[in-house]
Amino acid sequence: MHGGGIKLQIIANSPAPAHLLDVTRTVSRAGLRPTGIDRIERAYIAHLADDPAPLFGLVRTRLGFLLLDRTACRHLLTHCDRPMWQHSDLISRLSRRKAPRRGETETGLRRMALDRSTGPGLTGMLKRHLPRGTVYLNTGQSNFDDRIIRALRACDATRIAVYLHDTIPLDLPEVQTPTSRLAFKRFFDRVDQHADIVMCNSKQTKAEILSHAAKLEEDVIHVLWPGQPSMTIGTAPIGPWTGKPFFVAIGTIEPRKNIGFLLDLWHAYTGTEDPHLVLCGRRGWMNKPVFDRLDARPRNVHELSDLDDSAMWALLEKSNGLLFPSRAEGFGYPAIEAAALNVPVICTALPVFQEVLGEYPVYASESARYLWHEHIEKLAQKRRDQTGDQYRMYGGIAPQWQAHFNKLFTAF
Repeated sequence: MHGGGIKLQIIANSPAPAHLLDVTRTVSRAGLRPTGIDRIERAYIAHLADDPAPLFGLVRTRLGFLLLDRTACRHLLTHCDRPMWQHSDLISRLSRRKAPRRGETETGLRRMALDRSTGPGLTGMLKRHLPRGTVYLNTGQSNFDDRIIRALRACDATRIAVYLHDTIPLDLPEVQTPTSRLAFKRFFDRVDQHADIVMCNSKQTKAEILSHAAKLEEDVIHVLWPGQPSMTIGTAPIGPWTGKPFFVAIGTIEPRKNIGFLLDLWHAYTGTEDPHLVLCGRRGWMNKPVFDRLDARPRNVHELSDLDDSAMWALLEKSNGLLFPSRAEGFGYPAIEAAALNVPVICTALPVFQEVLGEYPVYASESARYLWHEHIEKLAQKRRDQTGDQYRMYGGIAPQWQAHFNKLFTAF
């Protein structure tokens, strides 16, 4: 991304006596391609591990809790990129039969843990180690239940800070399973009742939080843009799209991502010179009609579900553009990544896109299919001819993690 000159970044240290970061989500997803929420939790581990204040990591396992120190948190982060622990102990083999990678990760962390406890012993374990005034942080939107809250409140002056990435299960319940809707409602209600600090990723998300909250006041909700990921460009996969105009869509194939709309558009692209569509993301939930259409192998449409980040970014960089017809987003990391690579973006005019990306994308509503076709054809032609100026450059300042934490620490 491009800004208006070089700005010196002030590095602020946290005023908190210590941080207790819930890293259960990172443990559960070690070895998998990270989602946007995963990236944020990992960024918190990396930054807080370098802050002078002590860092503790909390992990929920089937048998209780692990408490990690700074060193173990750093090892967990390394393990996410380059697996260090590849064997499960008996406990993990019995408790994580359906999730062997998670079992391997928990095995490695058990050996490094500063302390362990059963569920009823959580309060005592935290009291043994946390200094007065510790700030508890939950960025994974999970593992925040009544037991955790009671244990935290039993400690001396502990403050609770939770990152809310979106309120989509409350705003669009029809695109979520009943189980996920209920789980999120319970999570949100606990945040509403017990959080001292709430972080969110956009002004739009803050407005949505306030619309659903019964207790939270506006001044405890802080808008903190996630930082731009550090992007390592690898080798793009080769396929039928190679050497031809192609577009990518990134994200889990689930209802709000609106992949069916792209399949409708691509119904017209069946010729050898027509553009290709590459879907980078796993199949999700409640989307059987789309899955059935994909199983029928529509011409010029391809699924790549297991690309690592470096290969996905390489593919994105070579593409004619990112297509993002999503019906709802908390932040929309793929659009930020595309802008960072100066890749054109065509997307719906969601408030969060307009807030973060400004005039960079082409905005087109789902009803304006002619606009989508027109801009897809223009971008496809630019790649064929290799002429003309590049598409609009991103005019804003790229979100940076240091600025994120500088602002977070003022909330402490």
